[in-house]
Amino acid sequence: MSRWTSLVVVGDSFAEGVGDPLPDGTFRGWSDLVASQLAARETGLRYANLAVRGRRLDRIVAEQLPVATGMRPDLVCFSAGGNDALRPGFDAADLMARFDRAVGTLAEAGAQVVLFRFPDQSVRLPLPGLLRPRIVAMNEAVSALAGRHGAYVVDLFADPAFGDPALWCQDRLHLGPAGHRRVADHILATLGVAPAPEPARAGTAARRRRRDDARWARSYLGPWLRRRLTGGSSGDTVGAKRPQLTAVEVA
Repeated sequence: MSRWTSLVVVGDSFAEGVGDPLPDGTFRGWSDLVASQLAARETGLRYANLAVRGRRLDRIVAEQLPVATGMRPDLVCFSAGGNDALRPGFDAADLMARFDRAVGTLAEAGAQVVLFRFPDQSVRLPLPGLLRPRIVAMNEAVSALAGRHGAYVVDLFADPAFGDPALWCQDRLHLGPAGHRRVADHILATLGVAPAPEPARAGTAARRRRRDDARWARSYLGPWLRRRLTGGSSGDTVGAKRPQLTAVEVA
């Protein structure tokens, strides 16, 4: 097993931990869980989380990558592109070419990079016929480019557990606490420091109901569309939750 002395997390709300709130109003998420578990094995591990909700790939690359590479971390978890895939005019080939260059930048800085094949969110969102091909294209590109950069790939798309609404928030976009825990389990297994999570039980996915869809649209889709129309983002007033490499307290 490799010994890592520093972990940096780069990305958007998925990496920030949105959906897994702590009592003080901040978010924990899979990144904090992974850092805690690694720190229990690697004395002196330092951890930073630069991820900010709502960020698209180009802004992640511009704002977070220079900071991350400047920290010279051993291990970087990098997730981006989900917010891009929700926009009109999405071009998977163009996006993933830029994604590839970003991963190359991290690898050239000496980091071991962890990438993700995302779960299929199209089963819970409008226009699944439009969204699913985008998710599949991004995941296939991640699998292809990972080998060029010697990156780990955490395959969440292949895990049927993520079809269970219990792993997601009511907004259908963000993982809930149980979802973040399962992502952490997958990462630790991919890194070779823990066994693979238990297989999902059959028949966990719940059928969507029209009244649920209507309630969701009023509560979550409407506000999201208003932000898009006004050029706003959920992360406009948010900074990185852990901008410095600091030691991890082991519970």
